[in-house]
Amino acid sequence: MSDITFAPEVRPVPIPVREIIPWAIFGGLLMILGIYFIGAEEGATTLFSSLSTHEFVHDARHLLGFPCH
Repeated sequence: MSDITFAPEVRPVPIPVREIIPWAIFGGLLMILGIYFIGAEEGATTLFSSLSTHEFVHDARHLLGFPCH
């Protein structure tokens, strides 16, 4: 019980901004695409003629407060 273990000090390594920016842009584009399909993929702005996309994101529309019926 009285054994002392040596644990070296671990310091976090900072991530350069150059490595974060591409992932931030990619994540932002995915978010914009998701908001489009949840919020605007219906009616005059639709990209797909069927209702399958609307039905796929139907519950998300209600959860985020978008009107749909």
